[in-house]
Amino acid sequence: MNRDVFPNFFLVGAPKAGTTALYRYLDQHPQIYMSPIKEPHFFADEVRIENFGEDFRRMAEQQLPALRAYLSGPVSERFSGGPIAEWADYLKLFQRVNNETAIGEASVCYLWSESAPGNIHARFPRAKILVMLRNPIERAFSQYAHMLSFAQKPVSFTQHMDTALRSGSTRMSELYPFLRFGLYTDQIERYLARFGAAQMQIHFHEDFSRDPLQVMGAIFRFLGVDAGFAPD
Repeated sequence: MNRDVFPNFFLVGAPKAGTTALYRYLDQHPQIYMSPIKEPHFFADEVRIENFGEDFRRMAEQQLPALRAYLSGPVSERFSGGPIAEWADYLKLFQRVNNETAIGEASVCYLWSESAPGNIHARFPRAKILVMLRNPIERAFSQYAHMLSFAQKPVSFTQHMDTALRSGSTRMSELYPFLRFGLYTDQIERYLARFGAAQMQIHFHEDFSRDPLQVMGAIFRFLGVDAGFAPD
């Protein structure tokens, strides 16, 4: 393993704002290497199994054997699982970097996380920070719709919002931090305070949906790679 290879940019969120599509487009660029685990969440101290609610904890614990097996292998194929809590395991995500110049990962909870900006900056103060935002109401509805795909019983958006507002739990679940994901001002300011505007680029889901190639060109220029590349 080449332990001298580290990420130099982070796609930090927001959730349900087009980050999965953006991750896949970035991964197509020959000069960009993306972590094979899309959301390792290593730098977000809040995103740990011990901080999960009962349902989230159960799902994460069920995935642990597969995650351990994956990390003990070549770490070459895409894998959906996490979070990654150990530095040695995190480094394995970048052991297959070849000649790529932009090396990144995409963990959408980093934007909401209060710990992630400082943790990232402590190790990689020159890292570039990429943000994709979406109308907070539409973002919340998209997350709610995703939740319905595996919910035990249907619930209306209004009911889900009301339950989230009344809930006092701070354990990660379908209710928390469901609404806090959309409180962008403080989240952006935490990154600006650490990295400054020159190391950040912010885009909007609406622009990305309307003209993805234009947005991708701007991102490629920000990352210092060939901006003429057109992802599929």
